[in-house]
Amino acid sequence: MKRTLTIFTLGFVLVFGSLAVAQTVDSLPSWNDGKAKQSIIAFVEKVTKAGSPDFVPPAERIAVFDNDGTLWAEQPMYFQVLFALDRVKALAPEHPEWKDKEPFASLLKGDVKGAMAAGMKSVVEIIMATHAGMTTAEFETIASDWISTARHPTSKRPYTEMVYQPMLELLDYLRANGFKTFIVSGGGIEFMRPWSEKVYGIPPEQVIGSSVKVKFEMREGAPVLVRLPELDFFDDKEGKPVAIHQQIGRRPIAAFGNSDGDLQMLQWTTAGQGPRFALYVHHTDAEREWAYDRKSSFGHLDKGLDEAQAKGWTVVDMKQDWKVIYPHEKK
Repeated sequence: MKRTLTIFTLGFVLVFGSLAVAQTVDSLPSWNDGKAKQSIIAFVEKVTKAGSPDFVPPAERIAVFDNDGTLWAEQPMYFQVLFALDRVKALAPEHPEWKDKEPFASLLKGDVKGAMAAGMKSVVEIIMATHAGMTTAEFETIASDWISTARHPTSKRPYTEMVYQPMLELLDYLRANGFKTFIVSGGGIEFMRPWSEKVYGIPPEQVIGSSVKVKFEMREGAPVLVRLPELDFFDDKEGKPVAIHQQIGRRPIAAFGNSDGDLQMLQWTTAGQGPRFALYVHHTDAEREWAYDRKSSFGHLDKGLDEAQAKGWTVVDMKQDWKVIYPHEKK
């Protein structure tokens, strides 16, 4: 009898001890235990607790994320712009006129600052010239090849290693609690879709972004979609809530961004009824990443920072709130 009780006691300890350990596993290990982490966990626990007045059914647990500066880095410039610059160099032999035409002339001379002098006008012109005139399948191959071989100009790491480890954990944590996660970015939708599932666990149908016009053609007896040098939709600022409405069909209950370009998305999300959550990633770590906000050309955060402070949105201080920034730092 004594032996039976001993075995039973041991089994009890093993089973319930394991459960206790499982319950204390940190789902956000790269986050320091501060207000930002606590606010995330408190919100998720509130909306997922059955019987709670703040309970949100799984079908309504929609979370939207900006990409550049929120899920991965965006300095010294948006990565898709760097992709476009590489495309200019590759296509230059086919366009001798670019030697005397801006912004291409400056780019070919290595003067990126001069080429970007006209701001978004230059960016759009470069992207239209380098992202169109091919089928969607051809563009997907080009984008996939670039993302798998190109290196960041300062870190020399693949761009897919410039993602934020704390945000990868956050995506996993939300999905483990019944959330459906979407990218809502000013970046090109067809630039992000080839790799978003592998890098973020977000399938292509849950990626929303800017797009060029596309038309159907028959080429050599086969149906193809051809990318045109004309902007179809610019998914930034006021465009983000519009795109969410048109493509998701539900107002999110959580939104994550890092710039004024995300402000309207956070405003739209938090204006809905019931529990809502908004978070800004504030780039404050000049040693491990970059420190910038109100005066930055890329990732400009001014009005959004003021509104976040006024409305009590969560603001992540990267220097203080994140133990590590990139996945390779874990090693």
